Amino acid sequence: MKSIGIPKTTIQFLKDLEKNNTREWFNANKERFLREEDKMREFAEALHAEMRKYDLIDPMSGKQILFRIYRDTRFSKDKTPYKNNRSGGFKRSTARLRGGYYFHIQPGNQSFLGGGFWAPNKEDLKRIREEIAFDDKPLRKILSGKRFKDTFGTLQGDQVITAPKGFPRDHPAIDLLRYKQFIVTRKFTDKEVLSDTFLNEANQTFKAMRPFFDYMSEVLTTDSNGRSLID
Repeated sequence: MKSIGIPKTTIQFLKDLEKNNTREWFNANKERFLREEDKMREFAEALHAEMRKYDLIDPMSGKQILFRIYRDTRFSKDKTPYKNNRSGGFKRSTARLRGGYYFHIQPGNQSFLGGGFWAPNKEDLKRIREEIAFDDKPLRKILSGKRFKDTFGTLQGDQVITAPKGFPRDHPAIDLLRYKQFIVTRKFTDKEVLSDTFLNEANQTFKAMRPFFDYMSEVLTTDSNGRSLID
């Protein structure tokens, strides 16, 4: 794999932006931002190309993959105009493949890669819980697998306090049924992000999500009797 990584200059720009988060400073450093943005796009495109070797990912350019650096401050008490990170995501292609990949680069050892189901709609959440309640073993096998645990640790996401509506509090799978989100993440230090191996590490991290995504895709594209909802 060609070594295309995150340069020190990108991390330094984000550090400087965090200290000088004003429109005046940003405009004065606009050319610097554009140079670093080109480097982030190159990284995102290289990662995208590697991922498409093992998963069906929507074709995108680096510009489409990267999220805007401008913050929406309309409903926020924090009125700083810019994000102090660079992030982006990849969407899986076709209605049969569910789940999305996300990368977040932020100085101060706050970078991470993630994926999963951040805000499943009511119908999807109900279907996931129905499947878990019927048989939680397939999901538990994925979550307890060595590669999953070594890469992500545990399943993450917001949970209800007791039990979701329609499910008993003493259900054997209540620990999984409480989830409202189904997310996996892996954190990286600044040193790891700047390493020559980061592109490969990012690719392998996303590849490790596949069993989890494949399980969820199967659940969300079939009904409780296993009949396809796509055809």
